[in-house]
Amino acid sequence: MKKLISVVSSAYNEQDNIEELCKQVKQTCEEIQDKYDYEQIILDNGSTDNTAQILKDIASKDKHIKVIINTRNFGHIRSPYYGILQAKGDIIIAIASDLQEPVSLIPKFIDKWEQGYKVVLGQKTSSKENKIMYLVRTCYYKLLNLFNDSGTKLLEHCTGFGLYDKEVIDRLKTLNEPYPYLRGLVCEFGYNLKCIQFCQDKRKKGTSKNNFYTLYDMAMLAFTNYSKVPLRIATMCGFILSVLSFCLAIFYLIFKLLFWYHLPVGIAPILISVFLFFSVQLFFIGVLGEYLNAILTQVQNRPLVIEKERINF
Repeated sequence: MKKLISVVSSAYNEQDNIEELCKQVKQTCEEIQDKYDYEQIILDNGSTDNTAQILKDIASKDKHIKVIINTRNFGHIRSPYYGILQAKGDIIIAIASDLQEPVSLIPKFIDKWEQGYKVVLGQKTSSKENKIMYLVRTCYYKLLNLFNDSGTKLLEHCTGFGLYDKEVIDRLKTLNEPYPYLRGLVCEFGYNLKCIQFCQDKRKKGTSKNNFYTLYDMAMLAFTNYSKVPLRIATMCGFILSVLSFCLAIFYLIFKLLFWYHLPVGIAPILISVFLFFSVQLFFIGVLGEYLNAILTQVQNRPLVIEKERINF
């Protein structure tokens, strides 16, 4: 009996790319159809363009295409993760719908899986996107690993694009994660993992749905899941600044008593000190808020997505 490959994507306003994605996946999977059968699962994440209708048309002609249409946009983290959990294949391959991640890597992923690797991830070694953004991402990964005190080695420039064995997905299903950091979880599990390097292509059609907020959201999700260092830095900074403030106050008091008429107090040092302490406090209150928000998300335990319609399941 043939093994089943599940290729999973989430799409939001990708009417210019979704048909080409389905075409490329079909061509790639047909090349290995002597050994594997396949299904392609695509979640429409509340698109406001013609993406959902295009998917319905494709699914009506090809039963390999399975479509889930969400009631609204549930975000760039929850929807792709939910799609992975719906897959029934022996091999699950997660890939973005913007065609920046090469479908042609699927046979290489499967080859590594056949060698015994439970997780095979695509790792960007270069990118045709904005060079400044790639540099920012590189610095972020370096900073994340510098602050990482979880004992889990997190991979740089891995976005979740790759292959996951059914055993890995079954393990994910037991976690009941309402807001998961997938690339961190698979590293934490400790399964045999292999990275295949690739150059990220430039988006040819449409516009990226990533913005400052989504990138910040992903960055903070990683920090709150795999590092307590920011909280400890806040505690240490508070202690150090308190000691310095006390010493400075004693020093200023003594000098004022010794040189009463020659040492004006002045308003400048007072204003500078007040603004410094308030800015430091606000910064670390924000850090603390990120951790509290992560806890709140876990406690609320809301569903990953709400489905509006399923096709070909």
